[in-house]
Amino acid sequence: MTADLRLGTDNFSSHAHTLIARFTNIPILVVGDVMIDRFIVGRVTRISPEAPVPIVRFESEYVRLGGAANVAHNLAVLGARPTLVGIVGDDAAGRTLREQLTAAGVNGDGLVVDRSRSTTEKVRVVTERNQQVARIDYEQDTDASGAVERAIVDAVGRSASDAKALLVSDYLKGAITRPVIEALLAHGAPVHRSPLGPAGEGGSLSGERPPLIVDPKIPHLSCYAGATIVTPNHHEAEVATHIRIRTDDDAHLAARAFRDRARCEAVLITRGEHGMWLSEPAAEGSIPAVAREVADVTGAGDTVVAMLALALAAGATMTEAAMLANQAAGIVVGKFGPSTVTRDELLAAIERARRR
Repeated sequence: MTADLRLGTDNFSSHAHTLIARFTNIPILVVGDVMIDRFIVGRVTRISPEAPVPIVRFESEYVRLGGAANVAHNLAVLGARPTLVGIVGDDAAGRTLREQLTAAGVNGDGLVVDRSRSTTEKVRVVTERNQQVARIDYEQDTDASGAVERAIVDAVGRSASDAKALLVSDYLKGAITRPVIEALLAHGAPVHRSPLGPAGEGGSLSGERPPLIVDPKIPHLSCYAGATIVTPNHHEAEVATHIRIRTDDDAHLAARAFRDRARCEAVLITRGEHGMWLSEPAAEGSIPAVAREVADVTGAGDTVVAMLALALAAGATMTEAAMLANQAAGIVVGKFGPSTVTRDELLAAIERARRR
């Protein structure tokens, strides 16, 4: 089975503008593994005489929000009001992360300090042409437990009741545990909307509880039962279902199998240059990739789940939300490192698609 889920371009473009206009100040709760991405940029001048490795002459250094913090940053840039819950250490990287969140307009009051671990920090050494030479990870990835886990659950309880969407960004760094997911599920539930009507109005909600969107890691798959939509990449979908995904028919089979195994309402498989595959009660099919050029896929999944959550909170159907997420992913992969997408960039991309 193959199907192209692209809606009529004029109809979608018109409704997309309406949805994007609704993004302002929508409260969204992001729970997950926060991190800092640090980039050390230099020029490769020669190979070391001590070992067969390049010598990089330092030129500059900068940091960006990563993981769940990048998800929240994406939401803030799009006009939403994100609240972030996660774990940080009592260290310089944690203080840098909080400073970056404040500058980005993200509420970090839900961050829990765990003095037994360091803040997750990924240090990348890159050339001036954005070629990665090496990466150093600072992290302790044991699951949160005891007082730290209870503090995360309490932070979820304080923020979830006001949120219009709940989002899990799971990087297997310890913040996401079964009790944390259960706390989110106590506030969120699957949300089904009818397809876009002929007048271009959004579909109606089958329930008033906020959707739960999960960017997953396969070892935690059993924890996500009851989620509204889960967004594995094609490698994760293959591991979870034992189905090799090479064609749309493969993606169809894998998506159905993934929904059954994860016991979620919908699944969106991201497939790189092959676009996405959406499987949900009202629609099933492919969404072709729209990227004009690919510079770096780092953080693209963060942008996808941020857009999904915000679009669903604004009243989009699953198909509309997935199409917006696809457009956003096409923009962000053209940038280097964890990046964000603005409303103007998104509207311009939708307009280009309409003119094709």
